[in-house]
Amino acid sequence: MKWGRFAAFIALVLVVVGLTVGTSQQLWKSIRLGLDLQGGFELLYQVEPNTPGGTVSAQGVQAALQAVTTRVNSLGVASPVIQLENKNQIRVDLAGTFSQAQAEAYIGQTADLKIYGKATYNAKTKTWVPDPKTLLITGNDIKPDAAAGQNPNTGQYEVDVTFKNAKRWQQITQQYLGKPLYTFLNGQMITDPAPSEVIYNGQTAISGGDLTTLQACQTLAQELNSGALPYPLKLVSSTSVGPSLGAASLKATMWAGLGAVALIFLFMLLLYRAAGFIADIALVAYAYLLLLTFAGLHVVLTLPGLAALVLGIGMAVDANIITYERIKDELRNGRSLQSSVIAGNKRALRTIIDANATTFIAGAVMYWFGQGDIRGFAVSLMLSIVVSLITAVLLSRAMLLLYTRSNVVKRPWWFGYRARKAVES
Repeated sequence: MKWGRFAAFIALVLVVVGLTVGTSQQLWKSIRLGLDLQGGFELLYQVEPNTPGGTVSAQGVQAALQAVTTRVNSLGVASPVIQLENKNQIRVDLAGTFSQAQAEAYIGQTADLKIYGKATYNAKTKTWVPDPKTLLITGNDIKPDAAAGQNPNTGQYEVDVTFKNAKRWQQITQQYLGKPLYTFLNGQMITDPAPSEVIYNGQTAISGGDLTTLQACQTLAQELNSGALPYPLKLVSSTSVGPSLGAASLKATMWAGLGAVALIFLFMLLLYRAAGFIADIALVAYAYLLLLTFAGLHVVLTLPGLAALVLGIGMAVDANIITYERIKDELRNGRSLQSSVIAGNKRALRTIIDANATTFIAGAVMYWFGQGDIRGFAVSLMLSIVVSLITAVLLSRAMLLLYTRSNVVKRPWWFGYRARKAVES
């Protein structure tokens, strides 16, 4: 018996089990859970043309997607998923607990801010109507650093903004010194202040109208910072998933996964004995490395992702079974145990790679043509294939060779092989 190799084998087993037991719980908590596992809501927007009968360009859709991404990120929502579907639809998954109505209004709404040099009051409609010929500056000319605050002199809530072109704002305040500047927000006039001095640094404050609370000012500041949408967005559907439903789905899936893993472990131990134990340790390493990959790549784990993870366990088991059956073939051919393990591993490698390559291609095709949950499943499946190749081929093979060459056991029975007695003719 070679104690050095056996000690190396035991050390590998302890490292895998120790890391899994010691850090898997923290690792699991660091993985972002999707909408279907922790609750939240899903919004589907359609990008509409600016004019009836008009068209929406592909570049415009990408600009709208970027604008929606900026808006969602400014909400501070953890692990949002924003995807383009059907060429002109944007799906937004927001996991967690927060105001659905506020998020809906914020994502699809644009703060249309315009300042005019002239406007007239319509007594019939009791509204102010701007003179479009005197449009001086718009919200698109504002830097994305708008902030809500309170005027220390008047106590009035306001939004502090800075214009990108300070020279332009200087010329406007110089031209309209002592004259009213009509500020319209979403078509409604909110204030008509008259500059009392020329402003050189491009800064100003917007107040009045509905900006009577700090929250209203913060909302306007967020909308100004997120920029204008290139096309209007139409809310097609809004689906809510309760936190309790997500937790129930996660619990049921976890129990199903644990049950499947326990049965697989038992099956491998009964059929392949010591070799089955090595396969089980490789499966533990597979699950741990896959969770580590999900956490490192910030993959959002969803129910389809969990299904792909369990499916990957089955594929990793397949790789071990193929290897062990090749080893049995070599034993039947009269080879020694060590020689059979080496030859069986070599013969099985090509089959394992071919089988995983075809599944990986299927996953890539699903990701390319799929949408939503299909893509999530495809990403998890491809990652699980890569990790299973590392653990079921490299790690399992290394452990098997160390164990065999340590000469702890010499009977092929420990590898699931039972020699048959020759039948006399």
